Amino acid sequence: MTTRTETDWQAWQESWDRQQEWYMPDREERFRIMLDMVEALLGPRPRVLDLACGTGSITARLLARFPEATSTGVDLDPALLAIAEGTFAGDDRVTFVTADLKDPDWPTTLPYDSYDAVLTATALHWLHSEPLAALYGQVAELVRDGGVFMNADHMIDETTPRINAAERAQRHTRMDQAKTDGALDWAEWWQVAAQDPVLAGPTARRFEIYGEHADGDMPSAAWHARVLREKGFGEARPVWCSPSDTLLLAVK
Repeated sequence: MTTRTETDWQAWQESWDRQQEWYMPDREERFRIMLDMVEALLGPRPRVLDLACGTGSITARLLARFPEATSTGVDLDPALLAIAEGTFAGDDRVTFVTADLKDPDWPTTLPYDSYDAVLTATALHWLHSEPLAALYGQVAELVRDGGVFMNADHMIDETTPRINAAERAQRHTRMDQAKTDGALDWAEWWQVAAQDPVLAGPTARRFEIYGEHADGDMPSAAWHARVLREKGFGEARPVWCSPSDTLLLAVK
């Protein structure tokens, strides 16, 4: 039987990246702009909270670009955390924490009281607007004065239904073509993980926690910017967008 020490965690990271890119072909561009803004506002040695970190995608790119940075990854998903912990095992710049972001006490599980930056991507749409607004209040307390929060996610403007429909149709056409070329979608990726001897157990626990689908919603970028200001950030606005996604930056 394959053990954790024998597992090729980098291969799982790359598999996760390919699956995510099926939905977001410009995913790496989002990460690049995110780290550009970290560098512009904070310099090359930030203390970062990778919020809802999953496999540690942000952490990996953060440390590749800023070797003197430190990162705390927090998530509840046992399978994605297993990949993250396996990937970064032995790297004392990285700490991973298991916590439920819906639990009001989750910040007490972190190793630091404050961070230069809190970064998250393609994750918070799992939360409904009300708990997301509450989470933004907690994030504002964790970010030091002058620090930043960035959220890269699906942010839908419901006042533009024709634009949204055209974007959706074009995106699905591209995704259908990618499927014919062998790309795995989200459900298929999890089917593979469920058959892996090391990840089968964590994957089963993951679906006990989350179920099959996201239960949140996708408010507009304007909503995110407004709520972040209300929760204590001095400035907030998009710094990158695609037809369906936005990278929103808030400065404390």
